[in-house]
Amino acid sequence: MKKNEVLVLDTDENQSKSLTDLLANYQYLPIALNSLVEFESHTKDHECSALILNLDNVAVTNKILRELKRRKPLLNIIALSERQFHPELEEAIRYHISVCLGKPVDSDELIFWLKSIFENKDGATAGSNP
Repeated sequence: MKKNEVLVLDTDENQSKSLTDLLANYQYLPIALNSLVEFESHTKDHECSALILNLDNVAVTNKILRELKRRKPLLNIIALSERQFHPELEEAIRYHISVCLGKPVDSDELIFWLKSIFENKDGATAGSNP
């Protein structure tokens, strides 16, 4: 894992660029990804601490996120969405997603959560349930 690497999984190039530019301004190393396949390829040989996942344009299910966390238990998922409710992802939001943020993204809130993730040295996921 590279220091302060943040994966941004978003199929909208403009949104992804905005996020990666913001992250770079705060000294994070943003890696833009377009698909779950690209995510799997990138993380195959190393752990990562933070994934920003756009729920509005990346098709995920409870099962996909459960398997992702099973394979990458130290991964903290920060979900972004314009929608307030995702009843189809109830399990994932309860157990596998560390935090859900509304769009447009509040940069202070996002950076707060990323600082929390990277300051956590014991390997526990931020915002997870016991």
